[in-house]
Amino acid sequence: MTTSSPALAEVQAQMEKVTGPFLPQRRPTDLAVRVAEEVETDGVIRRLLSYQSEDGQWTPAYLLLPRAVAEGEATAPAALALHPTDDTLGHGVVVGLGGRPGRDYGRRVAQAGYVVLAPAYPLLAGYHPDLAALGYSSGTMKAIWDNVRGIDLLESLPGVRPGPVAAVGHSLGGHNGLYTAVFDPRIQAVVTSCGFDSFSDYAGGDLSGWQQERYMPLLGQEHGVPFDFDELLAALAPRTVLVSAPEHDDNFSCASVRRLVGRARRTYAALDADENLVTVHPDCGHDFPPEIQDLALDVLDRVLPVSR
Repeated sequence: MTTSSPALAEVQAQMEKVTGPFLPQRRPTDLAVRVAEEVETDGVIRRLLSYQSEDGQWTPAYLLLPRAVAEGEATAPAALALHPTDDTLGHGVVVGLGGRPGRDYGRRVAQAGYVVLAPAYPLLAGYHPDLAALGYSSGTMKAIWDNVRGIDLLESLPGVRPGPVAAVGHSLGGHNGLYTAVFDPRIQAVVTSCGFDSFSDYAGGDLSGWQQERYMPLLGQEHGVPFDFDELLAALAPRTVLVSAPEHDDNFSCASVRRLVGRARRTYAALDADENLVTVHPDCGHDFPPEIQDLALDVLDRVLPVSR
């Protein structure tokens, strides 16, 4: 594998100015998984569970296991399916419980043969950890840490093949996956749909949407805006990233994404990894249409091939 970009540590430090510190010493010794429900649908075993992300604090998630993996007949690579903003179903929307087209990508990834974990995002739906009591200054860093512990959980499963892990997300899940990859090198492939534009372009430069407690309240404060997504993408080089930025997204500007990706592509090219930064601009609004999900599965298969 090509050596990671030397900018990664710098981007981590810049992010921590507004997310708070990444503290791997938070890791409890035991995941202490609690399974609340198990059902089978369309050849996939779906478990509603929670895992200990901090001492005495559990994060809810759905685990999706292809039947052959659940029965010990096969192994498979692992992926995180990170949900968009949804204050009703939260992580349930990506496993097919929301009924919204283009949002059940966790289920689709599992049906393609991957073991998928869909964790809840803090301060949405029924998941409301006390961030201040836990020592967090942002929901963004709590989400990153929950995802890191989610990967620990995936790696602990006997049916998960050792090696790279993927992260797939739309909107909130799109930038959540990128942020987590910055701090966890086990993520070697990221699919980000409608996940970002430049902070200076978002909502005409109005940062209030980003400054909610569940995101980054410190953004634009003492340290201003210490990073942007072109730097973040470049820092992930040469890892594989698929960026889907629809032409008519009314949340994140497609033109802004084109500029950011263009700047990040220089780093990929310098590492002889230009083909690892894949971009697509579907003719739709703020969505993750089926044909782009198909492309995402093709991209994942380059890095985490499924035995079929």
